[in-house]
Amino acid sequence: MKPLVQVAAEDASALTAALAAALDGGPAVWPVPGPAASGGAVPQAADEMAHDFRQNAPPDRAAARVAGREVDDAVALVVETSGSTDRPKRVLLSAGALEASAHATHDALGGPGQWLLALPGHYIAGAQVLVRGIVAGTEAVVVGDGGGGGFRPAAFAEASARMLPDVPHYTSLVPVQLGRVVEAAERDAFIAAALRSFDAILVGGQALGAEVAARADALGARIVRTYGSSETAGGCVYDGLPIGDTRIRFDDGSIELGGSSLADGYLDDPERTAAAFVVDRGVRWYRTGDLGEFDADTGRLRVRGRADDVMISGGVKVVLGEVERAVRRLPGCGDAVVVAVPDPEWGERAAVVVGAGTEGVEVDDEEFELGRLREATDASGLGPAARPVRLVVADPWPLLASGKPDRRALAALAAAPR
Repeated sequence: MKPLVQVAAEDASALTAALAAALDGGPAVWPVPGPAASGGAVPQAADEMAHDFRQNAPPDRAAARVAGREVDDAVALVVETSGSTDRPKRVLLSAGALEASAHATHDALGGPGQWLLALPGHYIAGAQVLVRGIVAGTEAVVVGDGGGGGFRPAAFAEASARMLPDVPHYTSLVPVQLGRVVEAAERDAFIAAALRSFDAILVGGQALGAEVAARADALGARIVRTYGSSETAGGCVYDGLPIGDTRIRFDDGSIELGGSSLADGYLDDPERTAAAFVVDRGVRWYRTGDLGEFDADTGRLRVRGRADDVMISGGVKVVLGEVERAVRRLPGCGDAVVVAVPDPEWGERAAVVVGAGTEGVEVDDEEFELGRLREATDASGLGPAARPVRLVVADPWPLLASGKPDRRALAALAAAPR
């Protein structure tokens, strides 16, 4: 067993040093937003915090040992999930899983390079940017405070100009960040050049709207759609294809993933660990909770939506993710979110939520827009039960700290009396 230390995620330098030490067998790291959890002087136990994170960081200012907490020797990182559809989980990741994921990423992208950190370090996508830099031997460049204080396209472009020459340039964004960069790049040549400078921009965390993807492509951006989670050490499927030794299978339509990047389980939650991770014929699998299938024409993974994000409308099961994918193809609806609302006749119906000021959507003419949305779902073959019956404007647009839409807040807004 070894100690578990909390590190302020906003201090990218300290977090990088702590992760490097953890990969080398040092204390396990739990990145947290804001100051380290102790809020004051840090107890210098655990061999003086593994000799100040192998002499690379000042733990008395950047980290705090979690009182009395120890984890298995294999564990290097603890990350807390966003809790977008369920209560948060604290995922245990080994050094082997993190490094396997980093190597698989570099192999898939064409080789190691330098990474730009634009995401909070207390989520897996941000932490893995730092891990990939450690594995590649290149120091990650940080956008502002690492994304924790609000993402600005101008800061993104300025940070990209500080990256090393003659090595591949990579970054990882969530769709809302990419959308902001694309919008700014269409008006600003400097930001557009920065967007084009990356050899690959990983985009994950939620589905990327077709409209934003098309605009990014028109600007020359090289986008890689990723699928994965904290439980797989980040994205393990790129553009629908598994990377590294990742394996994909289905259990009654639900996606299960296997491979070297799987987490060890959840901190202090053996029941949840047993439910999410199973061993079948000697192979360990993670039950994602997502519905999916292989595309018949391309053989690539297609994610339909969450298994727990299914509504029963008129006795018919409707996957809200498929409704969302259909409406997002329409101009102005690239960031729309679809939620279920109660209906006295059908039980549940679909509602589409857009942000205030969304261009291309006539929110004052709901009947016209609903007709357009229904045509989109019909064209996707989803049937009458999937047709949206409500259009809602969210102002402000609620986001989780990870940058994902707060679907619980949006569902509550859509279901509120009108």
